[in-house]
Amino acid sequence: MRDEELLRYSRHLLLDEIGVEGQQRILDARVLIVGAGGLGSPAALYLASAGVGTLVIADGDTVDATNLQRQILHRADRVGMAKVASAKIALAEINPEVVVETIETRLEGEALAAEVARADLVLDCCDNFTTRQAINRACVHARKPLVSGAAIRFSGQLAVFDMRRADAPCYECLFPEGEEVDPPRCATTGVFAPLTGIIGSLQAAEALRLIVGCGDDPTGKLLRYDALRLEWRTSRFKRDPGCAVCGG
Repeated sequence: MRDEELLRYSRHLLLDEIGVEGQQRILDARVLIVGAGGLGSPAALYLASAGVGTLVIADGDTVDATNLQRQILHRADRVGMAKVASAKIALAEINPEVVVETIETRLEGEALAAEVARADLVLDCCDNFTTRQAINRACVHARKPLVSGAAIRFSGQLAVFDMRRADAPCYECLFPEGEEVDPPRCATTGVFAPLTGIIGSLQAAEALRLIVGCGDDPTGKLLRYDALRLEWRTSRFKRDPGCAVCGG
């Protein structure tokens, strides 16, 4: 690790759970973030500031004025720009040492599978059930950890699916395809601006913990947050032996 890196990440190095070895793992990591919106914005900013070596940002949308209330990667003077291009500008300002690769399209099919296979870890920051299920299938197939977040109105949730573990449940175990329709969209129901920051930041925190290998095992835990009541609830779930994706 270079002298300037020792200085920049000194507050991580002081943590016994991270130290030089853990920070080096962060510097060597490749993380795929699907979605550069409300959740992807804080997640990407914190992962870049923490020194993740390569961030791959996938999003096919452009910056809209209605995004600026919560999507903190973007700025008013970048309205109309591709979100991934706007994200690359913002992340370079935070940490120019981080390599930012952009995918200006909706990831699906073989392209999604290839990007998941190349990544050390995946963050699901998208807003539709179909994409979430596709990301989960790709992570199960490639045995890659998945950190999934969601936020709508005043309610947020977070779950980690560490598919490196043979006994780990997947997203399908928790939300079986066919039993849930696409969640409501912010455009029609609204979303509390700081909520996306809270959940997206938690996604970054869990990603860094997985990369470093520190703290408690997050497997089989669904965290829910009610921003109106300042309440956190934790639910436990297990792998479904009959799961259509990871079972058998």
